[in-house]
Amino acid sequence: MYTPSLELKGASFTLSVLHIKHQDMERLTAELDNKLAIAPQFFIGAPLVINIELIKDPLFDLATLKTLLTSRQLVIVGITEAIPELMLQAKLLGLAVIKSGKQSQHHPQLPKTTKIIQQTIRSGQQIYAKGGDLIIIGAVGNGAEVIADGSIHVYGTLRGKAMAGAAGDKHAVIIAKKVEAELVSIAGQYWLTENLQQNGTTQGACIRLDGHILTADNLSL
Repeated sequence: MYTPSLELKGASFTLSVLHIKHQDMERLTAELDNKLAIAPQFFIGAPLVINIELIKDPLFDLATLKTLLTSRQLVIVGITEAIPELMLQAKLLGLAVIKSGKQSQHHPQLPKTTKIIQQTIRSGQQIYAKGGDLIIIGAVGNGAEVIADGSIHVYGTLRGKAMAGAAGDKHAVIIAKKVEAELVSIAGQYWLTENLQQNGTTQGACIRLDGHILTADNLSL
């Protein structure tokens, strides 16, 4: 019986989106290096999509931007929200042109689901709750990642990384019985261990967005 050597299937992956808001390369380089200095291991080796919605100059040098990013060990998958001239540049550079995942107001929003995991999430493991909330009945270990399009609840100690609102939900929250995380993120806004300690977030906490700024409320558990 013949068995094909390849098979094409649909799949969903979590991609970070880097928004480029200015076309001055020196300014972009300085800000990128500052951000990477804060979290050197957060983006390195992770697939990135570049959003250039705010760049309207058809002569913008996308090749130089790609070189800048790849020289910092960032893996560029493609671009999104680009004008036609920059789409053509991207294709010539071998980059994918990715359609925005923004929801149309004409399509009803699907109800959220809840993914429940009853175990400790160990180093190297990644758990993703697509389209809903994630509940961990257990701990999240160092080097582990928990991701949800909705909120994340950890009924144990949260170490590792927790990323809620991965699809852009700014109303998502991260709630944990004890917070010792390497990184927490809601809709792209993130805190590292140092930020959590500065905000006194080491015991039970509810981390949420207040406008565009992360804030934490201590819980009496």
